[in-house]
Amino acid sequence: MTGLSSRLLRWYDDNGRKDLPWREDNEPYRIWVSEIMLQQTQVATVIPYYKRFIARFPTVHALAAAPLDEVLHLWTGLGYYARGRNVHKTARILVEDYQGAFPRDIERLCALPGIGRTTAGAILAFAHGQRHAILDGNVKRVLARYHRLHGWPGRSAVARRLWALAERHTPHARIADYTQAVMDLGATVCRRAAPRCDVCPLRRTCAARLHGDPLAFPTPAPRRDKPEKAVCVVMIRDAGRILLERRPAAGVWGGLWGFPECAPEADVAAFIKGRYRMEVAPEPHWDPIRHSFTHFHLRITPVPARLITNGGGIMEAGDLVWYNLLYPDERGLAAPVKSLLKNLSKTYGSHCSMYQARP
Repeated sequence: MTGLSSRLLRWYDDNGRKDLPWREDNEPYRIWVSEIMLQQTQVATVIPYYKRFIARFPTVHALAAAPLDEVLHLWTGLGYYARGRNVHKTARILVEDYQGAFPRDIERLCALPGIGRTTAGAILAFAHGQRHAILDGNVKRVLARYHRLHGWPGRSAVARRLWALAERHTPHARIADYTQAVMDLGATVCRRAAPRCDVCPLRRTCAARLHGDPLAFPTPAPRRDKPEKAVCVVMIRDAGRILLERRPAAGVWGGLWGFPECAPEADVAAFIKGRYRMEVAPEPHWDPIRHSFTHFHLRITPVPARLITNGGGIMEAGDLVWYNLLYPDERGLAAPVKSLLKNLSKTYGSHCSMYQARP
């Protein structure tokens, strides 16, 4: 056991987060769900999503049997929706190929959709006490500062060095406690923007603190200006129903439901007629909204449109559905779409009640 791990475990005994809902029984299924949700997402945000998800899908068999739409509905607002699709896909593989049990071999675990080396290591450490190093964003920050390691962790040479350090400091006893401790330290003390060096258990031997430059580590990614893309979303209204379309599985918001989209310069009425065989009357655009992704910004211009005729006879089939504003069903919606539907309900809700009976 290194000095880092021994001091960290002593700190964890008094300060660690031992009441996290997924650590109640260290059941592999619950650990897995939590670890996937925690990718790119803070604990405080994850907890309510996790509780709702486990309440609806208490076992991997329940998750595997559920339709993808229901899974993505519970993921709505959590972001990074590929995680939700992978969770559903992996659950089905586990039921079909492993009788619902999680492999205890890290290579087999890493072969499942959405599970990388860190996630697999955390599952095996928490559920079975196996000794595996992890290297999520919090751990990278702790190790980069403690060793004052120069270089952007996104570079393969720096990543290899960080993995070697993670392996060196992972003890051979109290694996689950150490794994939680190092993540907790990064999340609550060795924070990205405001590290609390004065209460850190590693402060006497942390190289970055001793040099007075903890904020310089880890080395940030090379700065690149994000490009901005633009799109119009057409909110076709027929009484109290709004036309939604399932997005392709690959790409932005894959598998979720959204509005028909066209280029900002397109003739909206002509586009809808050509693609959906519908006659619509576009109305004044709403104010654009901006949504940021990891690699680009998206400028979304909402265009309400009233249905005049449905020449194509589009019904609820395949990848198109009429969404009831008064009695919404449960399906996966990206955050901007969910917000726009809420505004549509407020804007046209009083008109909806004149046309609609409960389905």
